[in-house]
Amino acid sequence: MRMLLVEDNEGLGDATNRHLRQAGHSVEWVRTGEEAIEACAAEPFDAVILDLTLPGRDGLSVLAELRRRRNAVAVLVVTARSEIDDKVSLLDQGADDYLVKPFDLRELEARLRALLRRPAGQTTSLQRHGDVAIDLAGHEVTVAGRPADLGRREFRLLEILLSRPGAVVQKEQLMAQLFSFDEMVSINALELYVSRLRRKLEGSSVEIATVRGAGYVARVRDVR
Repeated sequence: MRMLLVEDNEGLGDATNRHLRQAGHSVEWVRTGEEAIEACAAEPFDAVILDLTLPGRDGLSVLAELRRRRNAVAVLVVTARSEIDDKVSLLDQGADDYLVKPFDLRELEARLRALLRRPAGQTTSLQRHGDVAIDLAGHEVTVAGRPADLGRREFRLLEILLSRPGAVVQKEQLMAQLFSFDEMVSINALELYVSRLRRKLEGSSVEIATVRGAGYVARVRDVR
């Protein structure tokens, strides 16, 4: 899974980052609230591990901004506060779960697995782009109402591209999100998945275009 870790404590951040990577996840680690919002706007994540006490913009402000932008990513809040009022407030403001410091990293991973088994946030997991519908929770895609048989990586590729329709996504970024660090794959593997995805979307309102020397872009057009 693709995780965003928002933690300014170097010791805890480093330990969490290493543990999640060793478990096979792809992790981006940022130290401030502003960086967290920028990262979520730039690319999709499966989950956010969000510390509340951050320099500048705090975790509650980040959580509120994500939900204001209708970003339904699963958010696991990490807090040193143990008062019950704080816990209720976190859930009311859009957190999916919370973990009180200090915690066992194995419990953190278990909580994340539980979150990712259900739809995140308070918004729908169904997105529509012309005649293409993508269900992020159910991992299903339909074209003009008919199921499209997408493999796991084809689905992930479409999800990434449709997170910012009209914006070019660099090939290097796609490689990092589609393949784990220990997989020995070339750019040809990415091109193969793009080719397969195009074939399965043929005739739909979503076009996957190549931007020479850069990457790929998803364009949505009207289908009459």
